[in-house]
Amino acid sequence: MRVVPGQAGSFQLRSLIGGVYLPALLFGIGQWMVIPVIPLFADELGAVVVIVGLIVAARGAGSMIGDVPAGLITRRLGGRATMTAGVLLTAATAAAMGFSSGPAVLGLFVLLNGLAFALWHVSRLAYMTETVPIEYRGRARSLVGGLTRVGVFTGPIIGGFLGEAAGLEAVFFAQAGVVGAAALFVATRLRQPEAAGPDTPARSHIGLRAVALAERRSLLVAGPVAITLVLIRHGRQFLIPVWGADIGLSVDEIGLVFGLASAVDMVLFYPVGMVMDRWGRKWAIVPSLVVLSASLILFPLTGDFVSFLLVGLLSGFGNGLGSGAVMTLGADLAPRDATGEFLGLWRFVGDSGAVAAPVAVGALAGALTLGTAAVATGGVGLLGAAVMLLLVRETLTRSPARASPG
Repeated sequence: MRVVPGQAGSFQLRSLIGGVYLPALLFGIGQWMVIPVIPLFADELGAVVVIVGLIVAARGAGSMIGDVPAGLITRRLGGRATMTAGVLLTAATAAAMGFSSGPAVLGLFVLLNGLAFALWHVSRLAYMTETVPIEYRGRARSLVGGLTRVGVFTGPIIGGFLGEAAGLEAVFFAQAGVVGAAALFVATRLRQPEAAGPDTPARSHIGLRAVALAERRSLLVAGPVAITLVLIRHGRQFLIPVWGADIGLSVDEIGLVFGLASAVDMVLFYPVGMVMDRWGRKWAIVPSLVVLSASLILFPLTGDFVSFLLVGLLSGFGNGLGSGAVMTLGADLAPRDATGEFLGLWRFVGDSGAVAAPVAVGALAGALTLGTAAVATGGVGLLGAAVMLLLVRETLTRSPARASPG
């Protein structure tokens, strides 16, 4: 991907604070307030265990279904309008979940909430791809990843206290309010991309099929790396609580390990962004895959709280090493004349790993053992690291004039 001439010299990261970073923080807190509450509310509405699982999976399915349409809508409406629409739709569906009268209604609005998330996420990624110079791209996206991790850490705590004090419905209404505030920031503080210069050729319409064919090497070679990283991340989220329970740890001990691992993960986002911008994307993605895979392979060797904690912290470190990496790689590979379409496809590829992870790990654990499933998932991660190292080109290229620090 080429850098827009003259863009790097005038760009500063702080220009994204009001329109991108504050909304990302609010959105992350709002989303993670409700994600742990959804299964509890479904159970409260009378859903059996199988239906609860389907309702929880509906959000990921909605996001996956919405990725490609979100890319097409972004191209037609532009980044700011699409981001605003996505955040407003998220707020509306959150409030609707709070008013749900039964499991079926809740499942429908959880699905729509996932679609809204895709609209927000793809349009934000497309906006940043078009406005952030490549020299800043790793830091810009790792900051988004870091702020999302703040939401992962704080959102469930806020949601838990609120649900206990005011009822589960109140958590959904609180998400609507927090995300509504994010929409206000997007609508008022997000800068429009600079207008194209007189010598810049106008973009012609490119069909989705043509984009997929033109970028098939990126999707077929780099795409599996994105799937692998997302898959082992979600496999980790599945394995930590299940393995902890299997070795006899209490809920609060498992929660403590989750929290401490998230804290390690959270502090790495900016250093990782600097590494990606200085040395390249492989320097973050390959170590992240290797360390995450090693932690999964080591989980079957843990048998008490201390060993479980140490491996959990290692997994948090590995996850932090990949902060913003999938988004950065996708942005680098996106063609300038079809950014929205490509990124919609890219997100669809990545989300397939998120949807597949719990199913694949659960199936392996059911057919064999939980320890075998952990080792097999780690092996997939190591294979992905080898593909990234040997087959995927380094996408960091520099414009003739280096950007000044921002």
